[in-house]
Amino acid sequence: MKKYVISMAVAALAAPMFAQSAPQRVAVIDVQKVLSQSAAGKAAYERLKKMQDDRIAKAQKMDEEIRNLDNEINTKKLSLSEDKVTDLAKQLSDKKISMQRFAQDADREVGEARDRELAALEAKIKPVIDSIGKEMGLAVIFNKFESGLVYASDAIDITDSVIKRFNESAPAAAQPAASKKQ
Repeated sequence: MKKYVISMAVAALAAPMFAQSAPQRVAVIDVQKVLSQSAAGKAAYERLKKMQDDRIAKAQKMDEEIRNLDNEINTKKLSLSEDKVTDLAKQLSDKKISMQRFAQDADREVGEARDRELAALEAKIKPVIDSIGKEMGLAVIFNKFESGLVYASDAIDITDSVIKRFNESAPAAAQPAASKKQ
């Protein structure tokens, strides 16, 4: 449905182009390539990866504690009193619940950090795209893989120009947005 609405909007916007006598210029941009190859995109990726790796390390430590406690219960249950086994079983249950909550919280935190990073990058990249579009006299710039395009010639792809200009104009773009709230 969303693609249909976008296609209809593009068609409505493109209709006046066909009525004009002067040809209009069109370009495409690969936003994923900009995010993965620009300095700011790489820095954001590294911050998110570090955050995720920290969460994974903590989850692995919690998982090891759970395995150790489970092994302790299984090896000592015959020699321990019933109350002690029950107490250890409760500790094991509490640790498993804690692990599940941590995993859910970690997923949410990493997702929110990713969203913040993407929004910050988008805010910094959009003026660069607008500037290049105006300089080149472009009527429309499509997101290459999310606009419903089936084919786009490399001749109209401005991705490399955007990456180059973005890297030149935003050396401060590598400032952390996600690291503010880890």
